[in-house]
Amino acid sequence: MTALQTLLSARDLGRLQHIAAVFVKHGLSDLVHRLGWADALGKAGHALHLAHAAELARLSPPEQFRRALEELGPTFVKLGQIMAGRADLLGPEWIGQLERLHSSAPPVDIALLRAQLTADLGAAPEVVFKHWDDTPLAAASIAQVHAAVLPDGTEVVVKVRRPGIETTIEADLRLLERLAGMAERQWPEIRPYRPVELARQVARSLRRELDLASECRHAERIAAAFANQHDIVIPRVYWQHTGPRVNVQQRIRGVPAEDQAGIDAAGLDRRVIAQRGAGAVLKMVVHDGFFHADPHPGNLFFLSGNRIAFIDFGMVGRVSAQRRDELLTLMLGLVQRDPAAVAEVLVEWAGDDSPLDEGALDSDIETFVDQYHGVPLAELSLGQMLGDVTTILRGHRLALPADLALLIKVFITLEGLGRGLDPGFHMAEEALPLLREALHERYQPRELARRSWQSLRSLAGLIGGLPRDLARLLRTARRGRIQIQIDVTDLHPVADQLDRAAQRIAVSLVIAATIIGSSIVMTVGGGPQLFGLPAFGLIGFIGAMLGALWLLLSGRRRD
Repeated sequence: MTALQTLLSARDLGRLQHIAAVFVKHGLSDLVHRLGWADALGKAGHALHLAHAAELARLSPPEQFRRALEELGPTFVKLGQIMAGRADLLGPEWIGQLERLHSSAPPVDIALLRAQLTADLGAAPEVVFKHWDDTPLAAASIAQVHAAVLPDGTEVVVKVRRPGIETTIEADLRLLERLAGMAERQWPEIRPYRPVELARQVARSLRRELDLASECRHAERIAAAFANQHDIVIPRVYWQHTGPRVNVQQRIRGVPAEDQAGIDAAGLDRRVIAQRGAGAVLKMVVHDGFFHADPHPGNLFFLSGNRIAFIDFGMVGRVSAQRRDELLTLMLGLVQRDPAAVAEVLVEWAGDDSPLDEGALDSDIETFVDQYHGVPLAELSLGQMLGDVTTILRGHRLALPADLALLIKVFITLEGLGRGLDPGFHMAEEALPLLREALHERYQPRELARRSWQSLRSLAGLIGGLPRDLARLLRTARRGRIQIQIDVTDLHPVADQLDRAAQRIAVSLVIAATIIGSSIVMTVGGGPQLFGLPAFGLIGFIGAMLGALWLLLSGRRRD
C-alpha cells in the first residue's frame, strides 16, 4: 500500500477515483480491491460505492473490461488496442473483445473547437477556407475531422485535436506508468510480461497521436517510399495550415474497404487490390522498416484503376534490420525443419528475464515445426502460423517485444483483410518474392563483407577501450571507492512487512508503558479526582485501552 499511496499526488487522486469507480461500475470491483485502490482512496477520504458491482456479473470479464476501457477514454482505449495485439499475453476471448474497442466519442462543442482552431490557423475557418463544415465527418476520443475546401477548390479534411484532452491523457499516463512499475515490483509472476514496457509503449503512441503534425510527417515519409508506385495513394499534406493541434490533408474519395457491395459496383478487381495492398505493407516492413501499423478497413480506400489509398498515419511501426534478420531466420527454420533455429529466435525475442523450461519449449517447437514441414511456403497461412507462435510463447509465459507484437498484429489483420476480398488470397505467397529477395541480399558478398566489417569495428572498439577501462577500475580500487550494488526487488514486500511489524511493536511498548505508569499514579494520593479515582491514572488506562483496541482492529483489517 505504501507504493500506491506514494504515487497518489493531489493532482491525480481525483482521476484515480474516477478510474476505480468506472471499474466498479462495470463489475470489476475485485480488480479494484486486488490493486489496493479502494483502501488507498478510503484513507484519502474518497469512498467508492461497491454495492452495485454485481449488476453486470452476467457479462464475461473480458467484455466488462472492454466496456470499462471505452468509458475511461483515449488512454485506456489505446492500452486496450495495444493489448489486442498481444496474443502472446492474452487468450482468444480477451483478444476478441479488445479488438472491438473503438475510440469514437461525442462531437466537441463547436464553439470551443472553433476558438482553438482559430488560434491555430490565425483566422476563423471561414476566412482560411473557401468552405468549412461545422458538422464533423468523424469524432474520435483524441480528435475530430471536418470537411473543408481550400481557396483553389481542393477538397481537404481538417483534423482538430479535442480542447484540453492532453491534460487528461497526461494524468492517465502518469498513473499508468507508476502502477505498472508497482505491479512489476510486487508481482514477480507478471514481470516476464513487461508491464512497464507496455505502459511506456502506450505513452509513446499516445504522445505521438497528440501531435497531429507527427501524423503528417509519417504520411510524407511513406509517400516518399511509394513515389514511383502510382497504384498506392497517400494523401497530400498542406503544411501551411498544419501544427500540433490541427492538420489539413487531401480528402480521399473512394470506396471504403469495408463496403463490399461498393467494391463490386465500382468494377474493382478484388484479387488485384488484395495483392497490391499486401505488397504495399510488406514493402514497408521488409524494405523500409517503417510501416502503417493500423491497416484496418476503415483506413483504406479503393480508387479507380484498382489503386489503394492509405489514410490515418497516427499509428506507425518500425522494424530494425536486426528484427528483419530474425524474422528471416524464423522463416528459414520453418522451411528447413530446423527447430533449434526457431527456438533461438523465440528465446531471443522473449529476453533473458523470462522463466524458461528449455526441454518443454524444444518439444513444443518440434511439434510446431513438424506441423508445417513439407508445406510449400506459398501455401502457408501466415496468420495461423504467427498465431501458433504466440500460443507457444503464451504457454511458456514468454512475452514478445512490443515492436514484434505490433508487426504480428499487422500481418494477421492484413491476411484477414486480403481473404475478405479474395478467398484464395495467401499472405505467405505474396511475401515469398520479397523474402527471396531479402534472403538473396542477406547472403550477397557485399552484404556479408559489410556485416563482417561492422563486427570487426565493434570488436576493435571494445579491445581499444579495454586498457582505459582497466586503468579506471584500478584507480578506483586504489582509492577504495569500488561499490557493488545489489538490488533484490523481491525483498521490498518483506521490508514493508518488517516496517509494519516494528511500528506495531513500538505502539505495544507505548501501551504497556502507559499501563504501568497509570498503575503507579493510581497508588499515589492527592491530585484531581474523577469518579473517585485519580484522574491522570484513569485517563492513562482509557488511552491504553483505546490503543489496544486500535492495534487489534488494525491487525484484523490487514489479515
